[in-house]
Amino acid sequence: MIGKLRGTVDSIGTDWVILDVGGVGYLVHCPAKTLGTLTAGEAAVLAIETYVREDQIRLFGFSTDLDREWFRLLQSVQGVGAKVALAILGIMKASELANAIALQDKAAVSRAPGVGPKVAARIVAELKDRAPAFADVDAGHLKLHDALTDRRAPAPVADAVSALVNLGYAQVQASAAVSSAMAKAGEGATTETLIRMGLKELAR
Repeated sequence: MIGKLRGTVDSIGTDWVILDVGGVGYLVHCPAKTLGTLTAGEAAVLAIETYVREDQIRLFGFSTDLDREWFRLLQSVQGVGAKVALAILGIMKASELANAIALQDKAAVSRAPGVGPKVAARIVAELKDRAPAFADVDAGHLKLHDALTDRRAPAPVADAVSALVNLGYAQVQASAAVSSAMAKAGEGATTETLIRMGLKELAR
């Protein structure tokens, strides 16, 4: 099994690259974000996932070992194959995907080509317990997001998040801003205070 390839980029296609390793050209399928970091004629190192079938051997390449790990994780979800996993990793960095799953942000995942709402919902639901280990989301933010989802958040907090959403901010952004504001102002902060401090956080 091939786990890593180091060589020179020979040519680049729509979803593949040919990597010249010691005179042997390896055809490697890559997500768009990985392809965007490669240049023909320059050296490259790719983390490789090798698929062996009765009629073919396919190589999938990634900029980092973490991207390769997410490629594997995504395919553990029912209905997600290599094509869908590559599409998702083509528009999201590993940390962005982990954050989206940790925050149950189905909309972010569904932006990938070929990923419908049902598949996106299945991905964030089935991988929720694994995502925090890879995410850079603050634990307090996750706790607040879960409370808002389950309608357990205090009224001033829920109202502040709702107000920021009504101003045009995404639910995830609003939750993060109010979470930071609450950490500074304390749990007894009023809705007005949380909105004002939340806007300052969003303006940074």
